[in-house]
Amino acid sequence: MRAFVAFLKKEMLEGMRNGKFLLLGILFFAFGVMNPAIAKLTPWMLEIMSEELAQSGMTVAEVAVDALTSWAQFFKNIPMALIVVALVYGGSFVKEYESGSLVLMLTKGLSRSKVVLAKASLMLLVWSVGYWLCFGVTYAYNAYFWDNSIAQSLAPAVVYWWLFGVFVISLMVLFSVLARGYGAVLLGTGATVLAIYLLSLLPKLTKYMPTSLMNSGSLLVGVGKSDEFIAVAVITTVASVACIVISIPIFNKKQI
Repeated sequence: MRAFVAFLKKEMLEGMRNGKFLLLGILFFAFGVMNPAIAKLTPWMLEIMSEELAQSGMTVAEVAVDALTSWAQFFKNIPMALIVVALVYGGSFVKEYESGSLVLMLTKGLSRSKVVLAKASLMLLVWSVGYWLCFGVTYAYNAYFWDNSIAQSLAPAVVYWWLFGVFVISLMVLFSVLARGYGAVLLGTGATVLAIYLLSLLPKLTKYMPTSLMNSGSLLVGVGKSDEFIAVAVITTVASVACIVISIPIFNKKQI
């Protein structure tokens, strides 16, 4: 356990020194501010556009914005934040392979399983802290400007989307031990998510595919019930754990 904690601390210190934590912290905070800001500025932007459109014979009706407008922006922007996390941490294992620093730590007694678990824990922690920071900032501004109670099933909706992010991070861990290149990790993760998304287009498979969790934002306007996502949430959780568990024996056999 001490070796795991020590390696995790080393990864966290590295994240602070190289600016990754600062970069992602600013990014998630910025997205949290952007969601209500865009909603608040929407009527003003439409008013400016209406003058130009009026010359073309088109009219723009007055738009009323509320907390739902801001939450809609949240669910539009959070995928971009997840992509940035993937881009930043897609080379987490690759860097160790290329520098050879991992070999030195393994020869000093650090087990390979602890390497996988520590790196997976760090990536999941970064995603979770960033995601809930973004949520918290958006929630606070929405409460100040409007009323969050208008959003139905807000808690399950955001938890389901967070869980999808956990699944993507788990896939990254798996492909990080399978591949040796940064591009291969991103390509493998992206291709898998795309394949699952395409399978989810089949009506009989939709409610079992992890990508359907990205539609949880529809719960806020009363489209569907949160209970309908329970089955896919369980499947996604099991799949996420399986990805990390499978990564350990693969990494144990990998030549570094």
